[in-house]
Amino acid sequence: MKRFLLLFLSTLALTAFGQQANEKLKIVIDEYENFQKIGYNNKPTDSLGTGILGDVSLEKYEKNYNAYKGFLAKINQIEVSKLNRTELINLELLKFLLLENINEFEFDAHLNPLLADAGFHMGYASMMRNASPRNLQDYQRHIQRLRDFPRYVQQHIDLMRLGIKKGIVQARVIFDGYDGTYKPYIVDSPEKSEFYAPFTRFPSTFNENLKQKLTADGKAAVMEASKGFKLFSDFMDKEYIPAARTKEGISNCTNGKAYYEMLVKYYSTMQMSVEEVHKKGLEEVARIRKEMEEVKAQTGFKGDFKAFLTFLRTDPQFYAKTPLELMKEASYIAKQVDGKLPAYFGKLPRQSYGVEPVPAAIAPKYTGGRYSPSSPESYRAGHYWVNTYNLPSRPLYNLEALTLHEAVPGHHLQIALNYELENVPDFRKRLYLSAYGEGWALYTEHLGDEMGFYKNPYSKFGKLTYEMWRACRLVVDTGIHAYGWGRQESIDYLANNTALSLHECTTETDRYISWPGQALSYKIGELKIRELRKKAETELGEKFNIRDFHDAVLSEGTVTLPLLERIIDDYIKQKK
Repeated sequence: MKRFLLLFLSTLALTAFGQQANEKLKIVIDEYENFQKIGYNNKPTDSLGTGILGDVSLEKYEKNYNAYKGFLAKINQIEVSKLNRTELINLELLKFLLLENINEFEFDAHLNPLLADAGFHMGYASMMRNASPRNLQDYQRHIQRLRDFPRYVQQHIDLMRLGIKKGIVQARVIFDGYDGTYKPYIVDSPEKSEFYAPFTRFPSTFNENLKQKLTADGKAAVMEASKGFKLFSDFMDKEYIPAARTKEGISNCTNGKAYYEMLVKYYSTMQMSVEEVHKKGLEEVARIRKEMEEVKAQTGFKGDFKAFLTFLRTDPQFYAKTPLELMKEASYIAKQVDGKLPAYFGKLPRQSYGVEPVPAAIAPKYTGGRYSPSSPESYRAGHYWVNTYNLPSRPLYNLEALTLHEAVPGHHLQIALNYELENVPDFRKRLYLSAYGEGWALYTEHLGDEMGFYKNPYSKFGKLTYEMWRACRLVVDTGIHAYGWGRQESIDYLANNTALSLHECTTETDRYISWPGQALSYKIGELKIRELRKKAETELGEKFNIRDFHDAVLSEGTVTLPLLERIIDDYIKQKK
């Protein structure tokens, strides 16, 4: 009886400790999510709506930094062994995010808010172009966002000026043609602005007085937004671009070498060194090149590899003649993939997606295609963007791989399912880690073989070109930021190893220069997913089911690669 009582009491104690750990974690997550909501959902502080776009002042970044350190300290006190699987994933993902935010602040990353193909001003322009107010409150918020832009710009300028003083600036080479991302929004009358569109159409329920009031307020607000873009334009032309660094690699910035080493670990979500990544890239380039040579032989082309790439880049048969033709081809491929999804996935998302061209203002320096997500609460679906700028640089032989990656079963399927996760904290529903998300999307390009795509040698070569492109990134990104490569060296490496157009080799290089580390995530993530699939196939044999495996990979949403490996190990054990 005494022995039984001791066992009973010890079980109660363990249960209590488990509940205590669970409650501590829940409290920290709630505190973190509430802190994030306060930071991102700023309420207007006056009648003009000042602050609605959020506070990006140095003081706010310092406040966030101290808060993140506090959350991390609380996380580190939790008894991890007392948590169940879901709780453990919650804890590890939150810890990963907190460490990343802390590291980014300590390396002054907030002083450098621009990329070659992205920036706070581009995000703002996209939001305002896509605005579709449907009621009075929507219109009022739209007007507030327009009015608040000059303040928002000035806060970013203040950070960038501090960056200039500290030697933390972007490379000069990425800014050729960059004014096309802000000067088109400087207008001399509101009617010339894309942001004015909502004031040309009102709901039928609005009376004439309300329409006149909103039209007048809208015109004034659009001109305020234009002032913000003029403020940014003057700063870029007169101060920032002249102060931009002359060498491409981030290692040329203050603490740049250590910062890049941190970024390699963040974007791989693993403890990988720069040397390991570079070596793996060289190995993958050599492996894929052999496959490319085999596919080239299947075409019957008589010249060498370089001549074959020139043929692919210049022969009119491989290029759409009009933007509409390119869009139709991308849409057709996307619908073909839709019809094949049930054979490879047990669970599909509820949210739909559309196919759209990349917005004209950003298209010249933008990648060939991208997925533009939309939250389930909004009025728009997700969108697969296809770049129709400079059609001779958009080969059709790459289009199947691009569509699989950006639409389904790549980004749209994965991100839309992530939104639908149940019984997880809100921060996980909107979490995106490149090693997982981009690794998954690149894996789905490989999956296209099984799904019946790449039926001719040219599309097969296009698929291999995309895989080679991601392998080259391991070499090029580390080359630029750790080994002193220049811009032209990177362009040449991509051009000599892939069938990407020279325009795309150039825009991609500028992207890697401005966004160190991110390009590494694709190949590293894909290799891990393919490794885990091979492991599951080997251990399960006839019990292996492709739908079950894919559902398992997507079951917990965005995770780090070490967490994904544990998830698949659990899946294998359950199936056995």
